[in-house]
Amino acid sequence: MAKLSMPRLTQLCAVLAVAGVLGGCSLAPTYERPQAPVETSYPANAEGRAELQAVNLGWRQFFPDQRLQALIAAALENNRDLRTAALNIEEARAQYQITRADLLPNLNVTGNAARSRTAASQSLTGQPYISNSYQVGLAVPAYELDFFGRVRSLKDAALASYLSTEEAQKSAQISLVAQVAQAYLSERSYAEQLLLAEQTLKSREDNIQLAQKRLDVGASSALDFRLTQTLVESARVAKAQLERQRAQAENALTLLVGKNVGGLPPAQLLSDEKIVTDIPAGLPSDLLTNRPDIRAAEQTLIGANANIGAARAAFFPKISLTGSFGSASSTLGGLFDSGSGAWSFGPQLSLPIFDFGRNSANLDLAEVRKNKAVVSYEKTIQTAFREVADALVARGSLDDQVKAQEAFLNAQQERLKLTDLRFKNGIASSLDQLDAQRDLFSAQQALIQARQLRLNNAIDLYKALGGGLNENSASVAAK
Repeated sequence: MAKLSMPRLTQLCAVLAVAGVLGGCSLAPTYERPQAPVETSYPANAEGRAELQAVNLGWRQFFPDQRLQALIAAALENNRDLRTAALNIEEARAQYQITRADLLPNLNVTGNAARSRTAASQSLTGQPYISNSYQVGLAVPAYELDFFGRVRSLKDAALASYLSTEEAQKSAQISLVAQVAQAYLSERSYAEQLLLAEQTLKSREDNIQLAQKRLDVGASSALDFRLTQTLVESARVAKAQLERQRAQAENALTLLVGKNVGGLPPAQLLSDEKIVTDIPAGLPSDLLTNRPDIRAAEQTLIGANANIGAARAAFFPKISLTGSFGSASSTLGGLFDSGSGAWSFGPQLSLPIFDFGRNSANLDLAEVRKNKAVVSYEKTIQTAFREVADALVARGSLDDQVKAQEAFLNAQQERLKLTDLRFKNGIASSLDQLDAQRDLFSAQQALIQARQLRLNNAIDLYKALGGGLNENSASVAAK
């Protein structure tokens, strides 16, 4: 190692600094956001309360039910899929920091000692001798001068991957909030239908006792008794089925929440749920900024675009520098004596000549992956557009369905009253009465299911518009 004066050291540091500044060139294509492949407006009526924008409406505002709020809060803390998404963010952040560190030279402290014996046949004096060598100092290992932006493009790709993962975690949270809410409504729907089935079964068991007495005294036929018995058994079948469905719904909800939650507030009937149902959809262009999954797809596209720059840079020379500065001596005690300074500096250039098409294939691969990312980005937008459009189309029809089902139930109740009265007066047959009872039970179940569908539709629209990230506890004005 040759000796190095302080001016030489200053020159070496300046060279490295200038090299880092010069490494600002990039061969990556200029990124341009693809045009959204959807219409400029939704096919259905998208009006709603202007102050209730989905992205600004906290899930506590959207779901006033305190029992549901407790379940969602527990899920956000314990759900394993959401934990995995959070860990994916940490992984992507670490990978980005590793890649970003390649833009700057590493500085290492080095030290080594060597002892060797020179044979007499190789000695200038004809006598064997033993020599010692000690070195200590600072060293810069191979540092690539990023003239053509290869390292910078890789850093940009890693940053885009990190941001995409972060957006994916937000999308996972939105989906989790919606899934917990819909699983909760499913469990409540089965619970209400089960209660209805239990009440119906008890009522029909009372009726069959009366039918047995009428049969015993000859006031009715065996056919009438068997018809009454079929209603009892059908109610018993419905009860058993609903018990199974409710238990499975509870298991699904527990899986989403991540643990059994005790001490919850009392449950509400579906008819008492005050989920916000009049959110405006806005414009399809709003989805580009409001939906995390679309933002994640765009970051993936940006990363693929940056990888093209790295693939292009591989066709150009790769220049790297190594250097060290320190002290060298043949004795350990002389390392810090005057005149023991030593340095080394070594640039290296590598230019691909024959790679048998490897670099060209890598560039083609990067361009194909970008094109795939464009397609994926466009499909994500189209999927988001369809989800909002479907929810809007269903919103009006489900409102009408619930109202019609309520009117149908009222009509069935009146029908049963009139049929019972006609049966007691001997005008209607027992078959007419049993049909009315069966139709009323079906109408009651259908109304519960219609209310669940309406609430699920509101959740679908809230999720499709990007709602579910905030936890705003402010109260919602009465509708």
